[in-house]
Amino acid sequence: MALLELRDVHTYYGAIHALRGISVDVEEGEIVTLIGSNGAGKSTTLRILLGLARASAGVAELFGRDAWRHAAELHHRVAYVPGDVALWPNLSGFEAIDLLTRLRGGRSDRRVYDERRQRLIEEFRLEPRTKGRAYSKGNRQKVALVAAFATPADLYLLDEPTSGLDPLMEQVFNREIARVAADGATVLLSSHILSEVEVLCDRVSIIRAGRLVESGTLTQLRHLTRSEVGFVHEPGQDAALAVLEGAHDLVVDHGRVRFAVDSDRLPGLLPELGRLGVRGLTVAPPSLEELFLRHYGDEPEWVTDGAGE
Repeated sequence: MALLELRDVHTYYGAIHALRGISVDVEEGEIVTLIGSNGAGKSTTLRILLGLARASAGVAELFGRDAWRHAAELHHRVAYVPGDVALWPNLSGFEAIDLLTRLRGGRSDRRVYDERRQRLIEEFRLEPRTKGRAYSKGNRQKVALVAAFATPADLYLLDEPTSGLDPLMEQVFNREIARVAADGATVLLSSHILSEVEVLCDRVSIIRAGRLVESGTLTQLRHLTRSEVGFVHEPGQDAALAVLEGAHDLVVDHGRVRFAVDSDRLPGLLPELGRLGVRGLTVAPPSLEELFLRHYGDEPEWVTDGAGE
């Protein structure tokens, strides 16, 4: 049984059909990422899992229990970070972190908690005595992240968690995700920062206009697009190059050759390149950005059909 499971989930906000048959499962110990443009349905999906919104149809379960009916009980095992954190204006960062932790039922060992909280405050470079009303967006995000990581959770639900953070703090976040995953935790995060996803995730699910349009490991998804190949060739071989099987957009420029090839056809092409005696061969696998743009390269459907974020 999956630790987290969505099966054919539909959600309506009045006449707006926000989620259209989403099915996602996450096994224990996995890091799975939902990617999609703003309005694709990522946040709605996480809200349903948190019991903050109710699915109009379908099944949403955490730890084998209904996410809506058992929300209060399940929240003790879940750490959540939204993409836009709101804090109590008169509480300091310290006070907000402690309150958020108590709401989850954490801090069973106060000494361990204090040590972990202090380490995270230093790692994220947070000034914890500042009042919530004086924090920038990035610092509000840091408060929520420190609170989420300060006590262990079985499941981390993170909605654009690095929104407002600079690249250095994003690296700190990546290290913390690796740490909790090594400790056996499960992570489901939404993101549109593709470089972040490639570093972190075991599997990717691409959401568009409330629908799941692609899902799998990066290796599984990359067979759907093309790798870029480049090399130096000997003069007089242009005719041989022209018949390379599977080559697309072949360019020959002063002895340098560039072309694209469907990634699943690349192994069969390598022996042909070997027979040509090519030099300086480079192969660049498709990035997650290419996979993403394959589904978002045209006008996003949510602009007209009302799919919710």
